[in-house]
Amino acid sequence: MDETLVTLTRGGFDESVHRGHAVVWRAGSGPVAVWGDADAVILPRSSCKMMQALPLVESGAADRAGLTTRHLALACASHNGAAIHTGLVDTWLADLGLAESDLRCGPQFPDDREARKDLTCSDRAADQRHNNCSGKHTGFLTLTRDLGGGPEYVDPDHPVQRAVLSAFEEVTEQSSPGYGIDGCSAPNFATTMSGLARAMASYAAAGTGGSAREDAMVRLREAMMAHPDLVAGEGRACTRLMRAAGGRAAVKTGAEGVFIGILPDRKLGIAVKISDGATRGAEAVIASLLVAAGVVDPVDPVAEELTRGPILSRRGLHAGTIRVAEHLAGWRP
Repeated sequence: MDETLVTLTRGGFDESVHRGHAVVWRAGSGPVAVWGDADAVILPRSSCKMMQALPLVESGAADRAGLTTRHLALACASHNGAAIHTGLVDTWLADLGLAESDLRCGPQFPDDREARKDLTCSDRAADQRHNNCSGKHTGFLTLTRDLGGGPEYVDPDHPVQRAVLSAFEEVTEQSSPGYGIDGCSAPNFATTMSGLARAMASYAAAGTGGSAREDAMVRLREAMMAHPDLVAGEGRACTRLMRAAGGRAAVKTGAEGVFIGILPDRKLGIAVKISDGATRGAEAVIASLLVAAGVVDPVDPVAEELTRGPILSRRGLHAGTIRVAEHLAGWRP
């Protein structure tokens, strides 16, 4: 069963409740905190992009293509479609000798305000570069070129997706029970809450100078923390929380209320899933767990906003608050 993790109050009334699951896993020892059901099967959605990018780096394809930490951060991104995102996709595709039409993620109107304004005030339409997953897909194209695969790299039987599934099952230490098609048309492999948290703990504990997989994990998590603006964008919780953590955590959202955390100095992995799919619930829980783990200051404005609010009226009046469950907010590693 899931359990109540976040409550929104207004005028002294509990107005909305977000139930869900959360697991904190320590590498080498197992679960250290569980709320809800650690065995609940979920689709991690975009929270697992660092696992989808693992074959790109581990295989050596990233190095053979001359990718930098900025490329690796973008491969793990659900970005806003701002110029810093689409510009890097442009040059990355050009370096591969490819074009926007080679992507298979589909067009998306960007969330970035300036990019939206630019498109609205011009005669240009949004294209696949603006898709929040275009960095991941350009990474897939890099890998398929290296593998000699065909252009339909989102096909579940394509060599790219077979490589992703193999890596996914190895780092979660579970066989995936199946997949769903993500919003970007790529397969999204299912796992349990404990499998997702265990995988993130592996990323947290990985060290350089070991196996090719560990080196790849380190490079991906460090790229995310070095470039939080590329992983999401201005105003987004991923970007703001990684900045607040100051290099002590990599975090990543996923659609339908999923969030993960990678805490290298604690060797902890975090997985969060809100049952009703509400992003605000997932953001409140991940922020609270980062505070409890000691990697984000509890009085940091980002942490306060995500875990307590306030909820304001359109005139700026205090209308409500966010309340994270006490037993979750009081957890300590």
